[in-house]
Amino acid sequence: MSTLIHYFSFSFVQYAFIVGVLISLCSSLLGVTLVLKRFSFIGDGLSHVAFGAMAIAAVLNLSNNMYLVLPFTVIAAILLLRTGKNTKIQGDAAIAVISVSSLALGYLLMNIFSSSANLAGDVCSTLFGSTSILTLTKAEVYLCVILSVAVIAAFIVFYNKIFAVTFDENFAQAVGTHASLYNLVIAVIIAIIIVLAMNLVGSLLISALVIFPALSAMRVLKSFKSVIICSAAVSVVCSVSGLLISILAGTPVGSTIVAVNLFVFVVFSVAGKFLK
Repeated sequence: MSTLIHYFSFSFVQYAFIVGVLISLCSSLLGVTLVLKRFSFIGDGLSHVAFGAMAIAAVLNLSNNMYLVLPFTVIAAILLLRTGKNTKIQGDAAIAVISVSSLALGYLLMNIFSSSANLAGDVCSTLFGSTSILTLTKAEVYLCVILSVAVIAAFIVFYNKIFAVTFDENFAQAVGTHASLYNLVIAVIIAIIIVLAMNLVGSLLISALVIFPALSAMRVLKSFKSVIICSAAVSVVCSVSGLLISILAGTPVGSTIVAVNLFVFVVFSVAGKFLK
């Protein structure tokens, strides 16, 4: 206990927990919608886009890569969610094309133009979030807080519309709901979450942060609202637990958080069989 109190005396640990809780809360809210709309894999695709944009920002020596990464990811999310049905390359194929292209080009640019003496370490940290969450500056924490609050507020304000679009987009369109507009809102929110979550678990493990809490909640609950509330609680508990274990045991942050999420998913799956 004294060791934990000692760690919490450092500002970077406090920042990590604040950002970790906010990111996990945001990611869990949209995770339910993505699972039900069968877009579970989009988080993986967008995270690779963010990685490619981050590589470009590194080449350009931008002091804050968020200004480049966020617009790139938002545009990719809009293209995938809003226009995916009207293009020749649809659904999972479009996600796969954007995903592998962005990842490959990003790594290629980092290899060609990087001046870092530890390129492999930089790439590993970006992909798996090994130390990113523990090196946040105060400005980055403030930006994460503002974006997280905006995401949560948008979800609360548009909750009924998101609910309608999630379950039956055609019916929502028929009764006067602008489904394409709310798909655009969902796309922008997802992109913001992906960019924020890269600091926590890295670009390769983001899908787990978005999907696992939703799947865990769905194992034991049925209604949309109860699943969202449970998903948010599970996500926050898993992230905090993962951060604590990582700090005390010296394990990689991202991998530890995902491992805790996997454990909780197995527990909920077993519990769900007994509750039926």
